[in-house]
Amino acid sequence: MKISFKGDYVLKVILDLSLVFGKGIRQIKDIAQKQDIPEKFLEQIITTLKGAGYVKTVRGARGGVLLAKDPAEITLGEIVRLIDGPTSPIACVSATGYASCDFESRCAFRDIFCEIRDRINDIVDKTTFADMVEKTRQLGEKEAIDYTI
Repeated sequence: MKISFKGDYVLKVILDLSLVFGKGIRQIKDIAQKQDIPEKFLEQIITTLKGAGYVKTVRGARGGVLLAKDPAEITLGEIVRLIDGPTSPIACVSATGYASCDFESRCAFRDIFCEIRDRINDIVDKTTFADMVEKTRQLGEKEAIDYTI
């Protein structure tokens, strides 16, 4: 599995919106600045996420973007697949991006690639953005610890 720059940005956007889920709208310029994403590129990302039903947009001076689903209902796997396609390390073992190979029946690597695919999917399909919000908050708490004496 390889995550593109766009995929990385999308994951950051969904996490950013997950952190404020239920607390209001985030303006695109604020997300772009916080996540260091070019604003025009972020607008394209938002369009993709809106088309897939992950975000809602609100027009106007106080407009912006917000998650359309609870972060607990969105997995890393579905977002990775939306942007970067199958999570399989090679096409001959992919469920969604399958491409046949003349060596499949006698390939010594095929079982290993299937196991890699299954382990990746096990992780990304069980990890929700609610989990990532918790992880982010834990990391933030670690940074806030004051060790002065």
